[in-house]
Amino acid sequence: MIVSIYAAILALVYVQLSLYVVKVRTEKRQSLGTGDHEELNRAIRAHSNFIEYVPFALILLFLNEYQGMASHYVHILGIVFVIGRLLHASNIAQINEKLKIRVLSMLLTFSVMIITAISLLLDATIGIYL
Repeated sequence: MIVSIYAAILALVYVQLSLYVVKVRTEKRQSLGTGDHEELNRAIRAHSNFIEYVPFALILLFLNEYQGMASHYVHILGIVFVIGRLLHASNIAQINEKLKIRVLSMLLTFSVMIITAISLLLDATIGIYL
């Protein structure tokens, strides 16, 4: 299963984001909430945003692979998704965030989700598959 590679990579990123939240919480001595610490708020949002998108996108990618999507398409979509999530997490966690990078990262994320969703719909409705 090709998707397993990307699931494993994304799981490691998730753990790293979790550890970053713990580190900032420890530094700020803030066990719950953000306490108006911008760095902590950004760490939490990077972590939260990651977990909001990754499971759903992995399910869509898995279903495409399971239904016979060509392996090179699965790899391309997996790589694009990982890049998008890495860019987003690393950028949003910074106090001096660059909006263009955030927009690019979300375009990459949304593109993968839209392509995989449309692919599944085309296959289910008219039998056309990528």
